[in-house]
Amino acid sequence: MPFIEESDLLELHKDIDKAQIINERLLDQIKFKNKELKRSKIQRNIFAGITAFFLIGGLALTSFTAGLNTSNSLDKQNNNLLVSIDSLDAIKTRIDNLKAQNDELSLVKEFYLAKQFLEKEKIYSVQVKSFVDNNVTLASEALTNTLFVKTNPFYSYSLGTFETLEEARSFRQQLVNLGFEDAFVASYKEGKRIQIEDPY
Repeated sequence: MPFIEESDLLELHKDIDKAQIINERLLDQIKFKNKELKRSKIQRNIFAGITAFFLIGGLALTSFTAGLNTSNSLDKQNNNLLVSIDSLDAIKTRIDNLKAQNDELSLVKEFYLAKQFLEKEKIYSVQVKSFVDNNVTLASEALTNTLFVKTNPFYSYSLGTFETLEEARSFRQQLVNLGFEDAFVASYKEGKRIQIEDPY
């Protein structure tokens, strides 16, 4: 294993703690955006229902009024038509704005759903160290591409999350070349280690 100076290790721990705080804030923002997405979806559905009601009601009222007021002048009918067209343009602009907002919120939702999907799939990671205690500040669930898993009686620290065994083996070889000779590939599912994989 490579040797790390204590001062460098302390600086690394401080940097990781800062990154963990930032990642926790980002996760809170994602949760907040997800709540906003649900609220926006409800508002959008209500607005669409109200808009449809007013459009149908407006068209019905216009057709009913046109039937009663056949004796009105042509100018008055043109004015009513212009007012209706202006109202429809305003409604169309509002609908376009809501669609753009929905697209932005859909991106946040897709990111959140992708993260949940990855947690349920089988992944591969390269374990580089095991610890007796779980007070290691290197590990954080908020950090991406790292795993800190309890494998009785130890806590294992793994780097990288890969979809295929070949990718994990390639990354393991890179770590071995850097001096992590004890590194090995393990498969995980739902946050638990399934098995240790053959390194070749």
